[in-house]
Amino acid sequence: MSKFLIVGLGNIGNEYANTRHNIGFDVADALAARLGGVFTSDRLAQVCLVSHKGKKITIIKPTTYMNLSGRAYRYWLDKEKLQPSQSLTIVDDLALPLEKIRIRPSGSAAGHNGLSDIELALGHDAYPKLRFGIGSNFSKGGQVDFVLGKWNSDELPLIQKKIATAVDATLDFCLAGIDFAMNRYNKLVIKVQDQSSAQ
Repeated sequence: MSKFLIVGLGNIGNEYANTRHNIGFDVADALAARLGGVFTSDRLAQVCLVSHKGKKITIIKPTTYMNLSGRAYRYWLDKEKLQPSQSLTIVDDLALPLEKIRIRPSGSAAGHNGLSDIELALGHDAYPKLRFGIGSNFSKGGQVDFVLGKWNSDELPLIQKKIATAVDATLDFCLAGIDFAMNRYNKLVIKVQDQSSAQ
């Protein structure tokens, strides 16, 4: 497998920038920056085409808004002639604590509208995901405001560390495979004072 599609989920527009729900965009931006790539506007997405150690990586940020993410995902998967197993979708996850990321080869949308639309477009949920834990520190009835809210200032150092770790994990997924990435990152507890992402 020498080609991959990396899909960062989020919503376009300044009002959504740097919110918890847009962490997929933030990881996609960091991945493109790490590899020296630049996003350009293309069909249904902002797209960055890069190569890394012999792998061709297409990074997309859908411009369809979250609820129609499946349109962009399916279009670019087909355009690049890839199988779902050659993709990695990066998404926020309320069920995971702030210190965790989790990579899985399949799994339900768990109420996430972006993942639900990709599942609808594919007809199944067997496509790899990197779930970026955002915690669940909100009061009853406050879920929407929490998810669409910006990070607290005291969370930002950890979030920047986690974004870098998510980029590491994405590159390991492409270079070494999903089993290696799961073994390396799924048990990791990410801490700001720990200067190594995954030892």
